[in-house]
Amino acid sequence: MGVSEVQKALRKVCAALESAGIPYALVGAMALNAYDYRRVTEGVDLLLTREGLDAFKARWLGRGWAERFPGSKGMCDTEYGVKIDVFLTGDFPGDGRPKAVAFPDPSVAERSGDIMVVPLRTLVELKLASGTTNPGRMRDLADVQELIRHADLPMELRDDLDPMVRDEYARIWTATRENLDDE
Repeated sequence: MGVSEVQKALRKVCAALESAGIPYALVGAMALNAYDYRRVTEGVDLLLTREGLDAFKARWLGRGWAERFPGSKGMCDTEYGVKIDVFLTGDFPGDGRPKAVAFPDPSVAERSGDIMVVPLRTLVELKLASGTTNPGRMRDLADVQELIRHADLPMELRDDLDPMVRDEYARIWTATRENLDDE
C-alpha cells in the first residue's frame, strides 16, 4: 500500500518544523497511530507554541503552505491539498473554554519514529477533555475507547490523569473491558 497524501503532508511539515528548530508535537487522529490504534484521517493536527506558529508562517507561508484564511492558525499543504490544524500551547480542547486540561508545550513530546508525538497520557487527557466538553467531538471519546482496546491501556492510567477526566476514563474503560469480555 502506498503512502497517502496525508502521510506525505505530515512528513513534509514535520521535516520543515525540525529544520527550522521549531518544537512541535503531533496530536489528534494521526497521533493515535503511535499508540497502536490506526485511524484514517484527512488532516494533520499539530501542537505548537504561538512563537513556533509565527516562526513557521514567517519562513514557510507561500513556500508549500498557505493559511486557510487570513490570520488563521490553520494551514493547507499546497502540494498535497491537506488541511493542517494547529493547536496552541495554553489553548483548551473541546469547547475552547478554560478548564483544568489545556494543550501543553510541545516540549513534552516524545519521538515516535521520525515524528514528535504528545505522550499517551496527554493524548488521552486532551481527547477526554475535548469529548466531554463539546458534544460535536464525541469521536474523541471513541478514540479513547479504541486506545484502551488496541493499546491495552490499564485502569490504573486513570490515577495519572487530571481529576477533570478521571471518571470519564474509568467509565469508558469499564464499558470497553466488559464489551471485550462478552466477545
